[in-house]
Amino acid sequence: MSTTLVHDFDRLAREAGASPAISWREGVWTYGQLRAAAGCVQQWLTRQQVPVGARVALLMRNCPQYVASFYGVMAAGCVAVPLNVQERAGVLTRQIEHAGCQVVIADPKHPEWQVLQDALTGVVAQSLSIDPQPGVEGWDAFRAALATEGELSPLALPADAPAMIIYTSGTTSRPKGVLLSAGNVAANARSIAEYLQANAQDKILCGLPFHFSYGNSVLNSNLIAGAQLLLEDTLAFPQATLKRMQDERVTGFPGVPSTFALLLGRCQLADFDLSALRYLTQAGGPMPRQQIELLQQQVPQAQVFIMYGQTEATARLTYLAPAQLERKLGSVGRALPEVQIEVRKDGRALAANETGEICARGPNIMLGYWREPELTAATLRDDWLHTGDLGHFDDEGYLYIDGRAVDMIKVGAFRVSPQEVEEVVASLPGVQEVVVVGIADEVLGQSIKAVIVMREGAVGDLRAVKAHCRQHLASYKIPKVVEFAAVLPRTASGKVQRFKLATTE
Repeated sequence: MSTTLVHDFDRLAREAGASPAISWREGVWTYGQLRAAAGCVQQWLTRQQVPVGARVALLMRNCPQYVASFYGVMAAGCVAVPLNVQERAGVLTRQIEHAGCQVVIADPKHPEWQVLQDALTGVVAQSLSIDPQPGVEGWDAFRAALATEGELSPLALPADAPAMIIYTSGTTSRPKGVLLSAGNVAANARSIAEYLQANAQDKILCGLPFHFSYGNSVLNSNLIAGAQLLLEDTLAFPQATLKRMQDERVTGFPGVPSTFALLLGRCQLADFDLSALRYLTQAGGPMPRQQIELLQQQVPQAQVFIMYGQTEATARLTYLAPAQLERKLGSVGRALPEVQIEVRKDGRALAANETGEICARGPNIMLGYWREPELTAATLRDDWLHTGDLGHFDDEGYLYIDGRAVDMIKVGAFRVSPQEVEEVVASLPGVQEVVVVGIADEVLGQSIKAVIVMREGAVGDLRAVKAHCRQHLASYKIPKVVEFAAVLPRTASGKVQRFKLATTE
């Protein structure tokens, strides 16, 4: 048996009970309140006789109630299944069914909740509605909804006990759930907290969703260090975000490339007093060198951590220490402690400056894909996680990413499966073929382009395509560019040449 992430949180919360843990919408929950709320969730699950190992879906935006539910579920030895609140009921239903969830804890104000409840009748044994409210009122309402009291008392679990399933793509045909163990989650959070030197004086502004691996790692690594998390519902108004960072003396800010592109594109960071800011973290895809240099110019006192990883590695595989940023600009750094990285091809490790697939192993590597033994075997083979990314080491052992070996599209902080969008567009009457690709986007890194071949006699209607996508897809999955073509470019063997479509011209 080993101590889990929730054990780390529990020990700290006992000592720092009066310290602020989560600030959201003008309200604050202390570590003591958060611990008590998580204890209520654990005891509620126990009272409902939900067994150890049962999957529990969480459908809530970033809020203190989500955090309490997440920790309470893991404290009870259950498997947390965070869901993307921007998804439609159809995708959410498939994921809940695929995970075999026995319980759903949800915000009753979620726009898809009523449809989802009807769809899950007879599928999920129990549901618990939690209406997120800020501050003390929200804490009281949360405990009242659970109608139970009890100390947080995390179960001791083996390191390989399942703890979390994160869905990475939401494809309509084969949902892909990354199964993470208690040991995975704890190891990654502890490593990140260590290299960021997270501490009780930190105030971290977070707009990243907790249901994805990056946001989840920000949550965990800071709450085991006693830091305060300031939750931001949206980063769409960069002036307001920077004003809050200034007024609340924020010390840390995590983002994806599109986050920093938005801030730098619409604001002058130097116009705000960000003197308390000691670090910025960037992950979720490559960031242009010009953006990194501009960040350094506008907030010179802040350390910039460039990081690389993926959900299958819990969150993080490597980071570039700020002291090496200028000398190794373009690199994603070195592996975390206890993590081993190799660039491999044909079953062997390559020498420096040779490009191959980035492979990893260590305590943060997933147990596998939930209910996908063949996909798991293909990804976890020869005792290595095969990331699907291409890269190389330089002569000093610093890793560089050379490209992606898969077709996933990264729209801001989100990963989008082309297949899912293609299936939705293809269901529109008159569509013969459709191919979806990622195209360069100055703000989001990538946006989505759909190229459609209509059936003979059918006429392409741009507005109809967009309306159909809005009805069936989350907003970030809707193609930004839609083109109609007579034929698709193909190889001699009949395969579509996607790279020829990845242009806006």
